[in-house]
Amino acid sequence: MTEIPAGPVKDFIGATNRHDADALLAVFAADASVTDDGTTYTGSAEIEQWIREHQIAPRITLGPTAYENGDGSAVQLTASADGDFPGGPLPFAFRFTLDAQSVQALEIRIAE
Repeated sequence: MTEIPAGPVKDFIGATNRHDADALLAVFAADASVTDDGTTYTGSAEIEQWIREHQIAPRITLGPTAYENGDGSAVQLTASADGDFPGGPLPFAFRFTLDAQSVQALEIRIAE
């Protein structure tokens, strides 16, 4: 199993797997952005909408398969995502931009 250090990425995975929308929103900065499937969601209200529609409703769970810490603020996570969506489980690549305590930006794409 891939070891994820304590911090926003580990909190993101835990909140996703618990289907806890409030805890998931709490890992993002107020002015953060999420880009998923070609759409960018910016700020808490839009990210909350994305969480509820694309994480909570399909009951997404993540099984990390790789973790790479770039320069401390850039983290690449690869995870198998399963849930109530066609074709799952699927491998996804998550590119996090972090500050000390939160996610500033998240880009999600199908892993190659």
